[in-house]
This record gives sequence, structure tokens and C-alpha cells, in this order.
Amino acid sequence: MPLLEVEEISVRFGGHIALNGVSLDVSPGEITGLIGPNGAGKTTMFNVITGLLPATSGKVRFDGKNIGSLSPYKRARLGMARTFQRLELFGQLTVRENVMVAASLRRRWGSSNGKSDGEVADRLLERLHLSSLAHVRADTLPTGQGRLIEIGRALAIEPRLLLLDEPASGQDEQETETFAGLLRELASEDLAILLVEHDMSLVMGVCAKVVALDFGQVLAVGTPAEVRTNSMVQEAYLGTSGSAA
Repeated sequence: MPLLEVEEISVRFGGHIALNGVSLDVSPGEITGLIGPNGAGKTTMFNVITGLLPATSGKVRFDGKNIGSLSPYKRARLGMARTFQRLELFGQLTVRENVMVAASLRRRWGSSNGKSDGEVADRLLERLHLSSLAHVRADTLPTGQGRLIEIGRALAIEPRLLLLDEPASGQDEQETETFAGLLRELASEDLAILLVEHDMSLVMGVCAKVVALDFGQVLAVGTPAEVRTNSMVQEAYLGTSGSAA
């Protein structure tokens, strides 16, 4: 059963239709890709799912319950975490302190399995290969490492659903390959992941399912191979040759 179900979501800003009847679902243990050109509505969909933006119509269900009226912090407490397209870090805090902030919030909600905020942060930094940068100020690091700090902060709240908005931006080829391995590991631990990403090699390599948007509407839904060879997706996004490079 899907953990997240988005049903016929539409968002209108005056006369502009940002999303038009979009449906998708994300299941535990799977990575679902959400792709499309700039302006297709991907970040708008993330904002609707997380409660930052109300939908004009449609429903968002989490674990079978309609959460359309819940605030962002209540959705977070249900187990929903995200990163942002624009890097959002506490720049004057260290890498470790950034993750500890999220761990502290999670501890206030309930059990932290007996681990201190520092222990949670240290464990996540080790997993993300950031331990050597633990005491470095976050705003001194390149974008690729900043993205990992954001992911560490999201994981610190122990989410059931992780929404990643262009997490590979700023990463080189080796970093992206390592990141792909991390995503697979997280999915293997029954985490549900919704991934917005322009790196098609990453999307096609890690996702079980891909949803393609254009002008706020669904063009195609299917396996990476099915979406990659869809003629409408090729024309709108991947190029007429269908290359995912």
C-alpha cells in the first residue's frame, strides 16, 4: 500500500494553472522520480505535499489519512521530511550543529531511542561521509556537500517519507555515484523517497517508478525505461533522441 497518495491535485494562481489534476503515489521501500522541465510544477507539488501551499482542489493522503488540513509541522511529525531546491542551511552553524538542530526537534516529539542529539548527528555524518567536516561552518562548504547536510538534517527527524528536491545539484560524477548508493540503502530500509532531479542518469538508475510532468500535467507514469522511451516525454524533456544523459 502506498504511504503517500496524491489524488487529482490542482493549483491555480489567478489565471495561471501550476498543477492540473496531478496524481501520484509513493510506497515504502521505493524511490519514485518526479521529472519535467523547469516550470513543470515539481516544486509546487512538493509544497502541496508538505503543506507549504494549499491545493485548489484534490487530496493528499499519508498512510491512508487525508492530511490536506494539516500544517507543515504536523505533517513533519507524521514522518515527512524534505530538502529544498534552493539550499537551506544554518550557515553560521557547523555541519554537526545543523544536524543536531533537527535531532533536537525530533527528540521533543517523542522517543529518540536513548540517543543524544550529538550521537544522532555523529551517526548520520558518518553515514554521509561528512564526519571530517563536522566542526566546519556550513556556509564555507561547496553546494554538493551542503546538499548532504540538508539530507542529514532531514534524516535526523527519522522520516517515513523523504522528499528530495534536486539533491544531486553541485555534485561531481563520483559524488553522484556515491549518493545513488545512499538512496538505494535508504530505500532498502523501507523509507519512501520522492526524488525531483534533473540528472537523468541518476533518476533512471535508482528509481522504481518515474512520473513526468509538463505544464503542470502528467505526461507519463511508468518504469524508467517506459518513461524514457515515451514520445511525449522525449519531446518535452529528454530530447527527441530519448537520451537520458
